[in-house]
Amino acid sequence: MKEELLSRIQNREIVAGVVGLGYVGLPLAVEKAKAGFKTIGFDVQSGKVEMVNKGHNYIGDVVDSDLADLVEQGMLRATTDFSFVKDVDFIAICVPTPLDIHQEPDISYVKDSAIAVSKYLKPGTMVVLESTTYPGTTEELIKPILEKGSGLQCGRDFYLGFSPERVDPGNRIYKTKNTPKVIGACSPDGTEVIAAMYRAVLDGEVCTVSSPAVAEMEKILENTYRNVNIGLINEIARLCNKMGISVWEVIDAAKTKPYGFQPFYPGPGLGGHCIPLDPYYLTWKAREYGFHTTLIENSMVINDSQPEYCVDRVMHLLNQHKKTLNGAKILMLGIAYKNDIDDYRESPAIRVMKELKKVGADVEYYDPWVSEFRNMYGQSGKSIEALTPETIASYDLVMVTAGHHNVDYKMVQKYAKAVFDTKNVMIHVKNRENIEVL
Repeated sequence: MKEELLSRIQNREIVAGVVGLGYVGLPLAVEKAKAGFKTIGFDVQSGKVEMVNKGHNYIGDVVDSDLADLVEQGMLRATTDFSFVKDVDFIAICVPTPLDIHQEPDISYVKDSAIAVSKYLKPGTMVVLESTTYPGTTEELIKPILEKGSGLQCGRDFYLGFSPERVDPGNRIYKTKNTPKVIGACSPDGTEVIAAMYRAVLDGEVCTVSSPAVAEMEKILENTYRNVNIGLINEIARLCNKMGISVWEVIDAAKTKPYGFQPFYPGPGLGGHCIPLDPYYLTWKAREYGFHTTLIENSMVINDSQPEYCVDRVMHLLNQHKKTLNGAKILMLGIAYKNDIDDYRESPAIRVMKELKKVGADVEYYDPWVSEFRNMYGQSGKSIEALTPETIASYDLVMVTAGHHNVDYKMVQKYAKAVFDTKNVMIHVKNRENIEVL
């Protein structure tokens, strides 16, 4: 089986499948098709399937013309019918792994996908989980489901592995194509063929590890590392504010050291799918072993409370202008979780908006990337249409919550009564009399 698959990979005879056509799955499907592998995308949302089949792109990291050309050439198509799994030789599961209302892992999408795949899994297929999850998911959850549903044996009849997604929406340098990939499979042969498949598609280095659990833990480490360091800098920022010191100047000075220091920056909180969520997966799994991840949990407490801290700063700033937070008109600049993208998953700006409204503020937002939003927690909103001098002047305070580069911050400063800049994007604005920085 191994030698046959390696030969078919080399000859581009493999048909690839991708379950989940979101920020991870669609770019991966496009790259596989561009590499010469006929690709089928699977998704339960018929709207996404229809858009793909019409060649209409909805993901920022995918080039519109690439998708349209691949669909027209017959190299890429999408479906809601999982029976077509029987036609693929490689399948990557790229579905969401959110937290539930109790901040515990919700792996229902992964489980449902594995069940759907298992019904049509044929001998000689490579299955790879890319969704970020807790260590042990591939072997403890996915493997039994696939074996039971298909009647096949992992390692003998099909290969199973884990390769964590590494997607940074809006990154202009690293995309799916050139980002290094980590792979851990349930057997040495599985590792070899799955690695060969990714090497045939990607330009980035493909690194293999000894097991799926190592690859799963590696992904959690990546984002927990960032979570902990962002928690550190958010705490330092709070202390610097009390001491009358600019944390931004401190960071700029510290990063002149060419070794031993990596700059992280404070903000209104953490956003995106991975960094705010992954540590919860690790701490949840650690409890199974009676282990308490004290440092990690402390950083999560700091980061999770950052929106409330920002609201407290807004209250004090309004007080300086003899204005109460209750009833104040506030304009937030940016609802996306980071600059220059349309992704608002787990955006701290939405948390800030919720907390401001909770204490009676009249809040609106402007975001040239996100005209409207609706999240899984029932929150929604629409951006004001335009940012004009008259509009800016009508608010008691303008709060910068995303550092989009297509916003005229000089105009904002000129006409705003007060500005709270949580991203330090107005650093180059000369007149700073009405600006307070996080």
